[in-house]
Amino acid sequence: MTSIVSHERRDGLAIVTIDNPPVNALSYAVRAGLIDAVHALEEDPAVIAVVLRCAGRTFVAGADIRELGQPPRAPILPEVIEAIEGARVPWIAAIHGTALGGGLELALGCHARIADPGTKLGLPEVSLGTIPGAGGTVRLPRLIPIADAIELVTSGKPIDAAQALKVGLVDRIAEGDLLDAAATLARELLTRPMPAPLVDRPCPIGEAVDWNSRAKALARKARGAQAPLEALEALREGVSLSGRDALTKERERFLRLVASEEAAALRYAFFSERNAGKSLAAMTAEPADLSRVGVVGGGTMGAGIAIALLLSGSAVSLLERDEATVAAARKRVLETLQASAARGAITLSQADDALARLTATHDYTSLSDCPLVIEAVFEDMDVKKQVFAQLDAVMPPKAVLATNTSYLDVDALAEATADPTRVLGLHFFAPAHVMKLLEIVRGKRTGDRSLATGSALARRLKKIQVVSGVCHGFIGNRIMAAYRRDCEFMLLEGALPAQIDTAMKAFGFAMGIFEAQDLSGLDIAWAQRRAAEATRDRSQPYCQIADRLCELGRLGRKTRKGWYDYSSGEPQTDPAVTRIIEEERVRTAAAVRGFSNEEIIRRIIRVMQQEGEALLAEGIAESAADIDVVMVSGYGFPRHRGGPMYRKQSTVRDCSLSIQPLHFSIA
Repeated sequence: MTSIVSHERRDGLAIVTIDNPPVNALSYAVRAGLIDAVHALEEDPAVIAVVLRCAGRTFVAGADIRELGQPPRAPILPEVIEAIEGARVPWIAAIHGTALGGGLELALGCHARIADPGTKLGLPEVSLGTIPGAGGTVRLPRLIPIADAIELVTSGKPIDAAQALKVGLVDRIAEGDLLDAAATLARELLTRPMPAPLVDRPCPIGEAVDWNSRAKALARKARGAQAPLEALEALREGVSLSGRDALTKERERFLRLVASEEAAALRYAFFSERNAGKSLAAMTAEPADLSRVGVVGGGTMGAGIAIALLLSGSAVSLLERDEATVAAARKRVLETLQASAARGAITLSQADDALARLTATHDYTSLSDCPLVIEAVFEDMDVKKQVFAQLDAVMPPKAVLATNTSYLDVDALAEATADPTRVLGLHFFAPAHVMKLLEIVRGKRTGDRSLATGSALARRLKKIQVVSGVCHGFIGNRIMAAYRRDCEFMLLEGALPAQIDTAMKAFGFAMGIFEAQDLSGLDIAWAQRRAAEATRDRSQPYCQIADRLCELGRLGRKTRKGWYDYSSGEPQTDPAVTRIIEEERVRTAAAVRGFSNEEIIRRIIRVMQQEGEALLAEGIAESAADIDVVMVSGYGFPRHRGGPMYRKQSTVRDCSLSIQPLHFSIA
């Protein structure tokens, strides 16, 4: 028996408690303690039932990720679960907080499950490149409908206690004290025959599953990641084989996947996100109070920032130019909140509560009681300087002033104030209330209190924070601009937009660079290029194709023409664009050749890596892992490939597009 796992007896009931903070991960010590507890309680004739619970804020939230990829150390989790499942007395899992991954598998090994109303339950292993390895794909479809099992296992997304009760994943939701409710359920079980272990139960016939169609749909969604497809195949085996045979197959698949390059890349991504913004964690400065925040600018980005703040519990003062733009900004916030409620992302009461904390105004003095103000106006240096000068005139000296800029010089903006130490950059990504990344831009004179405030804001909004120094585009936009330029040079050299976009999507990007430009608008980068025209290095090559498209009014989806023609709604190759590309090839006397998809991807990643190395050398990025976090979380680099800097460490397989999806057949 270890101190991490203890047990006590109460009137014939044994209470087994796991206490392994912060999330009661299933480390070796926990597994060993559980086995010891099972053996001790099996030998005690006075014990008539067992309640398994966890101390602290959560039930077991999963495996100890540090052990993944390491040689297994007995007792392994399947052995622990098998011991519980085969116990002479019933075990009841009393679940609160989260039961994820191995935690849910542990609960499935118990003979009954009861949950607090706020509990989340799920099997997120696919997000780490593997599948449940301790019976999740075998026991789950013997307990809940197969369609629900497929969704839980292949998506990795958790469900709440109410949904878990509806599908049969838990037997009861506790009313009042969880331990008392679990004890009541345990005594009720004693009046019935001992439940058969899930692994030995037959699978309900349920509805027929078209496994091939499921696989095709999942492959499109997975964009090259193999773990979701492997999880689906494990479930197919789980329902078609006997429980014991399926457990063997599942474990073999789990061990193969946990040693895969995909799993290694996803573990790297997990730890990189966890460690991002590490320099800010050590700061001792007291952040500004975030219970009330000002936002200047109620356009798409400003409204998104305001919504993120409102949903976090902050009161927001949203500033616009005049009565008309104030009304438009308020309407934008209202409609976005209503749309979020309509699709179930938030409840109607949450939307109403958020809107009640919004004040929309055109009076700068109304911001004076906001300890933090975030400027989110048009991306123009002169306009932003005017805003900062006005803020500097009305805000108290201790107020922190932040700019949401994608490219502009934060140091130059700070000089528009009397105290540049209170100025920092907060680069949100659109839509700001959805996207998880926040670049915190440290100016040369940004003070510790301002940085601590930016970090506290990221935590409040549940965003991944990455620190960037000041340069044009910071980390992400600078890298994107570099590889976008090179993709346009590839057009001169013989590639076409559709080929480059197809190669990127085959690699795992949600969309290619030209589709992405059309979506965001070609005029954004065009404005940046025109602003920099006077200082452009004329000795460097320059591609004019995008400029020519903009001059023709082809600004992307919003004008129905950009790199593609959107007249039919979907992107179609436009002969007019191809002609412009061919004309520019002739004008520049480019040597035209063919490109393979693999060569396109290798070149894109090489440019990303070169720009990343420059960012590190200049001290703009704090680590290579931070660069990968930005590219994965903000720019669509496929997570299951780790990131461009991670791929620099990998083998010749790094850019392979040859991985084939699994094919399914029903015996």
